[in-house]
Amino acid sequence: MSAPLPEPHAALLEQTGTFGGNALLLTGPARVGKRALAQAVAAQHNCQGARGPYGEACGACAACRAHAAGAHPDILLIEPRATTTTGKAARRKLIPIGAILEARDKGREYDTHVFEFLEVRPTFRRRVVIVDGAEHLGQEAANALLKLVEEPPHRALFVFLAEDLRAVLPTIVSRSARLSVSPLPDALLERALVLGGAAPDPTLVAFAAGRAGVLADPAPVQAALEDARTLSQGLERGLLSALEATEGLEKRWGPWHPEALRFSWRAAPPHERARADAALSALQDALEAYASPSLSFQVFALSLREAFGYS
Repeated sequence: MSAPLPEPHAALLEQTGTFGGNALLLTGPARVGKRALAQAVAAQHNCQGARGPYGEACGACAACRAHAAGAHPDILLIEPRATTTTGKAARRKLIPIGAILEARDKGREYDTHVFEFLEVRPTFRRRVVIVDGAEHLGQEAANALLKLVEEPPHRALFVFLAEDLRAVLPTIVSRSARLSVSPLPDALLERALVLGGAAPDPTLVAFAAGRAGVLADPAPVQAALEDARTLSQGLERGLLSALEATEGLEKRWGPWHPEALRFSWRAAPPHERARADAALSALQDALEAYASPSLSFQVFALSLREAFGYS
C-alpha cells in the first residue's frame, strides 16, 4: 500500500477532486512527489467511498483496494523507455509514438498502449493515463495524445508530470490545468525518516532538498553520498588516493552518484564547481558511449584534481 501523501501535497487534492476537465499538468523538481500525487488523483477519481478531509480516496472501497494492490484496471502509467530494442540503456529519454499506438510499437517496448487502453470502458469510474515525463514526449506521440486529450473516450483523465514546464510542448500546456508540486520543509522530511524507522540524517535531508521521493529508499542515496565523501578525501590526499577512490566509485556507480558528487562540492568556489561539473559530464558522456569504464574514471580523477587545484 502506498504511503499517505505529506500534508502540503495532500492539500492539493482539494483542487483535483472537483476537477472536471480532461488534463492536469503537475510540475516540480525530480522526486518531489509528483508521481505519488498523480496516483492519489487517479485513486481519488475512481473512489467509490466517502472522501477524506482533503477529498482524497477512502482507501477501503473495491477501487481503492485494487489501487493499493497495484492492480487498478483503470490506471495506465506511461514513461520514457529505459532501454533500447537491443537491451542497452537508452541514451536519450523519449516517449515514442509506439507508447500511444500499438501498431507503431515495432520493438514491443510497451505492454499497454494508450489508444487501446482508452477503448475499454472504465471498470470503476474513470480511466486515468499518467504521463510521467511530459517533456520527453516525441512530436508524433504528443500529436496523437492531443486528439485524445481534446475528446477523451469515456471521460478519461490525463495527468501529465514534468520537471521543466518550458520543455513541455505548448499544445499540451494550453490544454491542461496546472498545479505546482513544491518541495517540503526539512522538518517534514526528518519526520518521514524517523517514521520509516531510519535514524535522523541531516546530510541526507539537506541532499533531499525537500524532495520526498529521495527518502523512499534512503540506503542507496546514503551509500552514494558516502562514496562522494570518500572521493573528496582521496582527491585531497594525493593522486594515488584519488585513483583508488575512483576505482571503488566505478564498482559501485549508480543513478544517485552524479547528484551526490555535485552535492559534495557545492561549497567550492563557482569556477571550481564549473570545472568539476564539466569533468562529471564528460565522464557520463564516456560511459553512455560505452567507452572503457576504468580509463574513463581515471581521467575523471585527474580532471577533478585539476578542477580543485590539487595537481
